[in-house]
Amino acid sequence: MANATTASSAMMANPAEERIAPKRLFAFIIMVFGMFMSILDIQIVSASLSEIQAGLSASSSEVSWVQTAYLIAEVIAIPLSGFLSRAFGTRLLFAISAAGFTFSSLLCGFATTIEEMILWRALQGFLGAGMIPTVFASAYTVFPRTKFHIVGPIIGLVATLAPTIGPTVGGYITDLMSWNWLFFINVVPGIAITLGVLALVDFDEPHFELLDRFDWWGLLFMAGFLGTLEYVLEEGPQYEWMQDTSVAICAWICAISAIAFFWRVFTAAEPIVNLRTFSNRNFAIGCVLQFCIGIGLYGLTYIYPRYLAEVRGYSALMIGETMFVSGITMFLVAPLVGRLMVKFDMRYMIAFGLVVFAIGSYQMTWITRDYDFYELLVPQILRGIGMMFAMVPTNNIALGTLAPDRVKNASGLFNLMRNLGGAVGLAVINTVLNDRTDLHITRLQERVHWGNATATETLTMLQQKFQGLGDSTLMAMKQLSQIVHRQAVVMSFGDAFFMLTLFYLGLSVLVTLLNKPASLAGGGDAH
Repeated sequence: MANATTASSAMMANPAEERIAPKRLFAFIIMVFGMFMSILDIQIVSASLSEIQAGLSASSSEVSWVQTAYLIAEVIAIPLSGFLSRAFGTRLLFAISAAGFTFSSLLCGFATTIEEMILWRALQGFLGAGMIPTVFASAYTVFPRTKFHIVGPIIGLVATLAPTIGPTVGGYITDLMSWNWLFFINVVPGIAITLGVLALVDFDEPHFELLDRFDWWGLLFMAGFLGTLEYVLEEGPQYEWMQDTSVAICAWICAISAIAFFWRVFTAAEPIVNLRTFSNRNFAIGCVLQFCIGIGLYGLTYIYPRYLAEVRGYSALMIGETMFVSGITMFLVAPLVGRLMVKFDMRYMIAFGLVVFAIGSYQMTWITRDYDFYELLVPQILRGIGMMFAMVPTNNIALGTLAPDRVKNASGLFNLMRNLGGAVGLAVINTVLNDRTDLHITRLQERVHWGNATATETLTMLQQKFQGLGDSTLMAMKQLSQIVHRQAVVMSFGDAFFMLTLFYLGLSVLVTLLNKPASLAGGGDAH
């Protein structure tokens, strides 16, 4: 009889547990806006670096640090968020992150020298980074498992949409106002998010006693490892990797810090990050997938604008308008992905997304200097579809199948993988573009000689064009050299897209290693 009573009370309690309280949902949406703001800020600035460079009278190498400082600080802070979230609690950590991000944004907007800007950008990246994994962790601990198909697409959409539309938003803001407003625009939403979180978030309790056991050596080794790794990946391609002294020194610091970091993590009483989470098979493979998805997410957000700027001569605003197609596609596909996750095996959805992404990249392997908005339309739609189908189920399989007490720590590691994937992707793509451009220039120059009828005709036509404007032969030769160089650059873009095609086709096979997750509709845990 007692058993029957317990069963009936459990049945009555279950629908109540499955319902999402409006206050909690509203609090979560406020947090999602904070995460959106933090991720958007990486790409929103990238589209307007030349304007910031002019405004602060900086050199091109100095202004690149506006991005690098933010990324290094963010990469160090993201894995740290797991420990801090347990110590401070979600409410306090998120409020400190949002307030710190907002204040440093204001300081960035008022910066008058490049040194000030780099300092405030590093602070902005470090403080704002806590918002990203905290939202992921909250999504998979606060809400019941049967609602993951609703909250999963929300955070997946934000994580993919923010980097994609960043250049568009940055282009519009800089065009309409000035580069300072790239930072000032964060202030009002930032204050609103901070106050909203303090008023509404009540997901968990802080454990301040953990701070007494904070592993400062672990933080130092992790900062040395991840910070120098990010620097090497950012600066390596343009400085011939180890041939540059600063890159070589950072590579050595990275290697030594990595050894010290892994030793510390496995021997400390309260490690700064718990790497034992990787013993969960789905989480470990999910992290590998997330790393590889980061390559495509940030890689293509870099490669498309670079082609449009270098080859087509587009302004930041025109680039943004062209790339907006992927953003719209992601926005429309997200609800569909949420519905399909309830009905289909998520592993097949991930494989489908990766294959679609590969097809979109393959279409770009035939790129010519005439590719414009309409030629880029279908590849960008396929990119948007592929990214959403790959990322949202990966989030769910990696984080949604972990025990709730492990999610906070795991979320930091999971988000770190996406950022490191982006850094590795950009380094590889830059290296491929540089090396293949040099190779194609050499090959094309071998073919462009006096015995080549097409080359001779083109040179004669250019000489006639420049007749009476000076040394027509010299001007024609220079113009022909520029044509050869531009063609080599375009061919190198095709090579980079072909490399991504093969990579994502191969990656789609990796999903076979995942354990089948429990159905979202049915609840329960996957082990």
